[in-house]
Amino acid sequence: MKLFFGEINNGKAIINEEEQQHIVKVLRMKNGEDIHVTDGNGNLASGKLIIEGKKANIEVSEIKGNLPDFNPKLHIAIAPTKNIDRIEFFVEKAVEMGISEISILQTEKTERKNINIDKLRKQAIAASKQSLRFHFPVINDSIKISDFLKKINPENTFVAHCHENLERTHLKEIPHLESITFLIGPEGDFSEKEISFLADNKIQAVSLGNQRLRTETAGLFVAAWNYNKMI
Repeated sequence: MKLFFGEINNGKAIINEEEQQHIVKVLRMKNGEDIHVTDGNGNLASGKLIIEGKKANIEVSEIKGNLPDFNPKLHIAIAPTKNIDRIEFFVEKAVEMGISEISILQTEKTERKNINIDKLRKQAIAASKQSLRFHFPVINDSIKISDFLKKINPENTFVAHCHENLERTHLKEIPHLESITFLIGPEGDFSEKEISFLADNKIQAVSLGNQRLRTETAGLFVAAWNYNKMI
């Protein structure tokens, strides 16, 4: 399936401008080729490609709506790594494994403060197309941990940290939930002050095992754990 991003409304589909350039200039696709367009909201248009100069359009033959999304839904709030390539790698792979939402978390020990969120969103779209997802994940703006806690439900929110002297539940003991949120700390982990703050807000702490994992590895571990529940 040659899947591209665009808008779908009233029985019509419009291919995103950047996608049009990719089709014409990079892929050099031809008139009449089969093509599919998704809006990332669970809708899929299928049809034939029409090339007109530098423009690419789709002659729609079928539109499918309300396609099923992944379940359970996973939201990971993760502190950005100093090396931005590692957090970009996390975004790409987590999207391929069906993550529903990603938030970039600012904590006491977060070294990187400036994040190109638009770039992460483009990478999420690319990874969604690559893995044939018709529901694209939400990539939220960077947010302080204190503000993030105002937006979530503590009953289905967990924090993974490496403080062995503090009480933690094992990942396998988490019950099945329709949606779940995980907080992943920065290089150097959450501070004990932050862990206490999270506990005061009724966020349950979780251990990801005996190994000490890098930030992006911990995020992918949780994404893979959730993906295993989908298949």
